[in-house]
Amino acid sequence: MDTTVKPQDINGPFTAASSATGGLQPFLHDAVVTLHAPSLVISRADGQLSGAADGFYHGDRRALSQLTVTAEDIALAPVQGGLRGADRAGFRAVLRGLGEVTPDPAVTLHRRRSTSDGRLEEILDVTNAGGEHVRFRLTVGAGTDLATMDQVKSGHVAPEAPADVADGNSSELAWSGDDFAVRLTAEPAPDVLRVPTGELSYDVDLGPGASWSVTLTCTAAHTGGDQFPAPPVRQPPWAVPTLRSADRRLDQWLQQSLADLDRLRLTDPRSPDPDRPDQFLAAGAPWFLTLFGRDALWAARMLLPLGTDLAAGTLRTLARRQGAVTDPATEEQPGKILHEVRRATLRIADRLSLPPVYYGTVDATPLWITLLHDAWRWGMAPTRVEELLPHAEAALAWMREAAAADGFLKYVDQTGHGLSNQGWKDSDDAIRYSDGRRAHAPIALCEVQAYAYEAARAGAALLRAFGRPGADDWECWADRLATRFRERFWVTDAKGPYPAVALDGDGRPVDSVTSGFGHLLGTGLLDPQESALLAARLTGPDLDAGHGLRTLSSEAVGYNPFGYHVGSIWPHDTAIAVHGLTKAGFPDAAASLADGLLAASAAFDARLPELLAGHGAEAGPGPAPYPASCRPQAWAATASVLVLRAALGLEADVPAGTLTVAPTFARNYGPLTVGGLRVGGDRLDVTVAADGAVQVTTPGTLAVHRD
Repeated sequence: MDTTVKPQDINGPFTAASSATGGLQPFLHDAVVTLHAPSLVISRADGQLSGAADGFYHGDRRALSQLTVTAEDIALAPVQGGLRGADRAGFRAVLRGLGEVTPDPAVTLHRRRSTSDGRLEEILDVTNAGGEHVRFRLTVGAGTDLATMDQVKSGHVAPEAPADVADGNSSELAWSGDDFAVRLTAEPAPDVLRVPTGELSYDVDLGPGASWSVTLTCTAAHTGGDQFPAPPVRQPPWAVPTLRSADRRLDQWLQQSLADLDRLRLTDPRSPDPDRPDQFLAAGAPWFLTLFGRDALWAARMLLPLGTDLAAGTLRTLARRQGAVTDPATEEQPGKILHEVRRATLRIADRLSLPPVYYGTVDATPLWITLLHDAWRWGMAPTRVEELLPHAEAALAWMREAAAADGFLKYVDQTGHGLSNQGWKDSDDAIRYSDGRRAHAPIALCEVQAYAYEAARAGAALLRAFGRPGADDWECWADRLATRFRERFWVTDAKGPYPAVALDGDGRPVDSVTSGFGHLLGTGLLDPQESALLAARLTGPDLDAGHGLRTLSSEAVGYNPFGYHVGSIWPHDTAIAVHGLTKAGFPDAAASLADGLLAASAAFDARLPELLAGHGAEAGPGPAPYPASCRPQAWAATASVLVLRAALGLEADVPAGTLTVAPTFARNYGPLTVGGLRVGGDRLDVTVAADGAVQVTTPGTLAVHRD
């Protein structure tokens, strides 16, 4: 093996983002993403890691920004590439013209990728299926900028980090910077290693029918350890159900979602038992592969039909970080649940600078209370629930204090460089009037008032069940909130009455029509007539795009089908509406929206993205992607379980000893059989025949209602 460095081998520095548009967030819609949190790999459809957001990442740092395969003077023609589950991918290419004596390809490259915790493995298999002897040079090009995730997201070019030989080993490359170390090894060792350019070259000699292979392994680690380590392999904190239905789109969506969720798991290093750490779901890959309060809570809530262990781990992880003091710099307040956690300050251009632990969210706190209540209803052990009640009381106290001024939960960025909008629609332009003007803070969102109402009722139920004071007061608080909401939020347009998306800083209704209606349904905040009005609105063509709900009505000034929160479609948002519609008694409306999600899932190979464009089914055969979307995203994946729950009409009340199985639109997918759900720790199997007949099997003692 030749490891000498020759002048002709130095072709200038590799620039990781040289193919990106400088200063703009890289697009991901055509990327292949494999992951095993906190690690992930992004490549093109041909398997190459060659610029923009491409790379092997670990713990929000880019370990490799280039990993390319070339054959000297031979074109590699990609013919196939894609996922094999969540953490594996495969790519095939033809070495055009090499060894060919007929029009048929003769020599092919199969690139097999596997992603695990802090480790990327790629196996390159070259096969000569032709009748000629072939010789050629194959070169692997590797490089890195060691960029942080926010640097990558900003789209700015980063300089190449210098490579070195690892520990004096002439067959390995190494890079390091700050507290991050990367190593790339190859087996067998390359015939030529050019360290400055990161090139590993092989002289391949193949007779007819022969094959050759090399295994590339890249490892990456933070010297101080991972902020949120990977969990034990094959130990998800939920049951893995089996689903067989007449609509294979539903089956495939659930299967791919569960595979992705398994690889989005992270653990809390503050867990008291290091052998059984609490687990939660990272928000999404690549931009949000860490703890986000709102996302983790919604995802755990959607997965309750698969067991309560994920909910318990999520609740405890956030409880350990619950606000204890008032700190304007981080927006921490006593009892408040955090927004996100990063290794370092997150900086996006000049407008955003978030501290490593940031509390700028108005809805995570009520969502935490409601998850605790719902997990209790689904069978979380009473002792586990009781341990968390002091945190629930602190969260309730935060709600009371936050709403003290006028009775509504509202937000305003106190720092000048934090999130200007602090609900789930948190982009700068998300909350606007129907004429396109942006609302000014403090802002009280309609869905947050619904969360607060539901949390107050849930908190009251918990306090009463466990013999703690305050239940009656919180029920009265919820009733007063409902009255205020009815008086202040409801407005009217040509189509009739509806709740405004928010109240602005002057208490005026922000009158745009949005998907937020779906978050109000089924919470108890609305009466039956109000629910009927919103069900009709949600199924109108301005909101229902045929692939899910638009975040903003297409009739509004400022509507943009590519707008992050002003016209795009978020699968989790639509799934929440589907569940709310079924709870409120509108199964046909729910079924229509669910069918739209199924159509979207098929268009994205069953891996629904964080969001997609809102052009609508009438604009073409399938939905357009939102180019910079995370994919996978936790709550987009858990939406599959929530839609299945809504279709089956599942509601649990383990403390009362009851389970309701009242299929709504499940017969649309019938015959349907789902096995391995969990209620109160017991297995639950449900079969819905094509004619709607229902069979429920559970070894538990719950009384099953088939209303």
